[in-house]
Amino acid sequence: MQKQKGFSLIELLIVVAIILIIAAIAIPNLLRARMAANESSAVASIRTINTGMITYNSTYPTVGYAASLTVLGGVAPCTPSSTTACLIDSVLAGGSKSGYTFAASSAGGPPATTYYARGIPTTLNQTGTRSFCSFEDAVVRVQPTGAAIGSEAACQALSPLQ
Repeated sequence: MQKQKGFSLIELLIVVAIILIIAAIAIPNLLRARMAANESSAVASIRTINTGMITYNSTYPTVGYAASLTVLGGVAPCTPSSTTACLIDSVLAGGSKSGYTFAASSAGGPPATTYYARGIPTTLNQTGTRSFCSFEDAVVRVQPTGAAIGSEAACQALSPLQ
């Protein structure tokens, strides 16, 4: 009889089992890293909205703060005006980025004297676990449960991001 070369079925099953164990360890860590990246992106987006609102208020003092994210944005090629300020990218101006839903609004006036911006995870515990908000003091605040932040007063009651 000739000796056959190759792997036995048992050897192949052991290799597959080892690969599955490594995957079971790696996938939860990958998901946690992805959520952390989404939350970092959400904080950066809130800061971008803050900068856009302050710039808009300085550029258009008779209007005050922008009424919405779409007013802060604009479609390329963008021509700055009080209705499309071209201060934030079109993705963020659309209201959804990196697993978070963003919104901003202004109040008072005219000119609008206050604004309120918020970012809420699209799918809680999958895209993020915390919600973020800010208002005219430009401090990013965090809702640790990821719940919706319903008003500027609710945002003011939250702790600043550390």
